[in-house]
Amino acid sequence: MVVFGGRSGEHEVSLASARAITGALRRGGRHEVVPVGITRSGRWISSGDPMRELESGHKHLPDGSTLEISGPPAAVGEKLPAGLGSVDVVFPVLHGPYGEDGTIQGLLELAGVPYVGSGVLSSAVAMDKAIAKVLLRAAGLTVADAVVLRKQRWGADPGGCARDVEALGLPVFVKPARGGSSIGITRVTDQGGLAGAVQDALRSDPKVLVEAAVPGREVECGVLDGSAGSAGPEASVPAEVRVVGDYDFYDFEAKYLDAATELTVPADLPPDVTARLQQAARTAYTALDCEGLARVDFFVGDDGSLVVNEVNTMPGFTPTSMFPRMWAASGLDYPALVDRLLTGALRRGTGLR
Repeated sequence: MVVFGGRSGEHEVSLASARAITGALRRGGRHEVVPVGITRSGRWISSGDPMRELESGHKHLPDGSTLEISGPPAAVGEKLPAGLGSVDVVFPVLHGPYGEDGTIQGLLELAGVPYVGSGVLSSAVAMDKAIAKVLLRAAGLTVADAVVLRKQRWGADPGGCARDVEALGLPVFVKPARGGSSIGITRVTDQGGLAGAVQDALRSDPKVLVEAAVPGREVECGVLDGSAGSAGPEASVPAEVRVVGDYDFYDFEAKYLDAATELTVPADLPPDVTARLQQAARTAYTALDCEGLARVDFFVGDDGSLVVNEVNTMPGFTPTSMFPRMWAASGLDYPALVDRLLTGALRRGTGLR
């Protein structure tokens, strides 16, 4: 079963990933694929053509994908598919809250159905960037300084919140603490822009993270469970992302709506920096107790210093997305990557492990 869509603002990104995964599985001829879509209101669609139903009425881009920024839904979930317990393994291609954050993982654990990706704990802590920083720092990794602002305190004491943020210096990045795809993120270059940026982030999450800007190149690394099951995690060659359009940073539009970025795979880094970055990616993966797959994002300084930006437990998964491209450059093509993830999920099973 491939589950896609979902209630988060990354709904359309999920559709694009699921379309590619489903196509690869069907072309391989070894799998019977059951597609299940989740609407923005939380309704599960398992009959007919779930992909077409979710795409209907969306804005179509020249490449055939459907992307738009959507807010949180008004309604809660309605019905789970009756055949959930009859499938061998689930690939939950869900990005962001209500899917990548441990929610569907908990459901699948209760149902006893193996699934691709991290379990409940690691999915939840990786989604919460503030909590992830605590664990990454405890593992000896460097992360950006940050301040957490909650909706209640911002409403009661905005001046005190602003003073806390002042200690970070400028510029800062204001973001939903539990968001993804750069939705709701603002780069703030003067103190007067803080209030508007916080309000934008609060539309996605009542918990807001304000991070000090970190100079450096944006470099990412894919991580997979060891192929033998008992082996330690394996890291891909890293890739560098450069924004070439008229953007202040790598935001949602730069990622998905324009030819605004260039991706260099492998990243042009000295061998020793590449080796340290791959080791740091494996350390981050282990520190958050990840399983299956993750993409670890870094800032690399001119002196070779590494700062972990975030860990993504279900990265974008179209053939042109960074995670598959990094593994293709490492010798694992898209169909083999998908098959390896399914095989690993079946081997892990469910329950305590």
